[in-house]
Amino acid sequence: HVQLVESGGESVQAGGSLKLSCSASGFTTNNDCMAWFRLFQGKQREAVATISRNGDTIYADSVKGRFTISQDNLKDTLFLQMDSLKPEDTAMYFCTAKARWDYPCSTVRINEFDVWGQGTQVTVS
Repeated sequence: HVQLVESGGESVQAGGSLKLSCSASGFTTNNDCMAWFRLFQGKQREAVATISRNGDTIYADSVKGRFTISQDNLKDTLFLQMDSLKPEDTAMYFCTAKARWDYPCSTVRINEFDVWGQGTQVTVS
């Protein structure tokens, strides 16, 4: 059974830091693309950060310089280090994976990802 499980979300004060984790199980690691998305209440999911198999990263303008995406393929885990958090970062954060993709990860459409986690809530006040 293919599964992604996020953890690390909690309530934090503005200016603080959090590190989200996403553990993968039930399928082959080394996905071509993995990403973090977030969902604001009443809106669509938006891409936060994407990482390719070879480590290339892409960030939303709103998080550049504050968030860092990384992965540990040996432990099948994706991370999102979030620093200098702002109230506008409050959202449900999801990780997702695209197993095989022959193009830049920035071109993967949201409905083309293969699997999603259940989300972890981040609240910044």
